[in-house]
Amino acid sequence: MTAAYDPPATRGIEAPRAPKRRVAGRKSNFEMYSWLFMRLSGIVLVVLVLGHLLIMNILDGGVHRINWGFVAGRWASPYWQVWDLVMLWLAELHGANGLRVVINDYARKDSTRFWLQLMLAASVVLILGVGTLVIFTFDPNMS
Repeated sequence: MTAAYDPPATRGIEAPRAPKRRVAGRKSNFEMYSWLFMRLSGIVLVVLVLGHLLIMNILDGGVHRINWGFVAGRWASPYWQVWDLVMLWLAELHGANGLRVVINDYARKDSTRFWLQLMLAASVVLILGVGTLVIFTFDPNMS
């Protein structure tokens, strides 16, 4: 062997944006729970979305039967309201969590990361608020 050989065990790779300091006695598992949420919500979303697509696009005439009356009849049932609400919340939080990771990976400056995450949080609150409001206040008798 030559003297220039440097075994992999002696080389160190610094973690990107590693925390500068840790608060003593406080250990956060946020990233682990975030990772776990992505996996579990992904599984549940596959079932919810495939069920939604099957019902809305394939069964009983497909998309040609979807109109105001169909939506009114569907959301008259608390079962379908909860189905659509869970699908909305899981999809929004799943996507926002993924985008949060992308922002953390690619935003170089702390200020840029802060503003991007603030805009992401604001959009999540807005979409969840409006979507939930629409599902629960939908009036089938609106003229």
